[in-house]
Amino acid sequence: MNSGPQVTAIASDRTSEPVLVASGVRKSYRTPQGALEVLQGADLEVPRGTILAIVGASGAGKSTLLNILGTLDRADAGTVEISGRRVDHLNGRDLARIRATQLGFVFQFHHLLPEFNAEENVMMPLLIAGADSTSARRRAREALQAVGLEERWLHRPSELSGGEAQRVAVARALAPSPELVLADEPSGNLDQRSSGALHDLLAMLAREREQTFVVVTHNDRLAARADRVMVLEAGRLRPA
Repeated sequence: MNSGPQVTAIASDRTSEPVLVASGVRKSYRTPQGALEVLQGADLEVPRGTILAIVGASGAGKSTLLNILGTLDRADAGTVEISGRRVDHLNGRDLARIRATQLGFVFQFHHLLPEFNAEENVMMPLLIAGADSTSARRRAREALQAVGLEERWLHRPSELSGGEAQRVAVARALAPSPELVLADEPSGNLDQRSSGALHDLLAMLAREREQTFVVVTHNDRLAARADRVMVLEAGRLRPA
């Protein structure tokens, strides 16, 4: 019986350079009532191997900010740097390459493909990025082992619990060895026990593998596990 994730420490040289820096990020949307300013100059800096939790009221713009940090959306103004490289002004092809190689994404719903098993689901983004099947399979199994699912990689999503399926989603995000993982309410669809296990996993990955996370959450317990918590309020970020 699987007792949970067993994360093995790996050697890594710490650097003082933050993985993510955002400065003066602004975003507004047109509405029938006029321009709605969602972000009004958000700033943040995330060191390697840490978890930053972003909290705030519903509709405050947390998911919008996360999409901009993950290059899924563009800001109206401001800059975003990943590992010292400015990315907010790049073209679509370069952004797609960054998303495939430097960024991982975890959402509230795991979005696993039901006809494929866990291993195949984790392999999918690697194959899309151009990895050969042998390399993709090896990296998928390593990622599944890192999240404690080495005994479940041949199971389809319907054969997994909600917590296990979300851990497959984390493995899928980890498989390309990204600089940064962005998570939007990753435990929002889980029960309390599964949520706790997922929170433990993220904390362990940050500590043992020096993986960097930015997590948007309403879950106080997940925020409490973060190294730093920031509140998005009135379009700006402030320390909690």
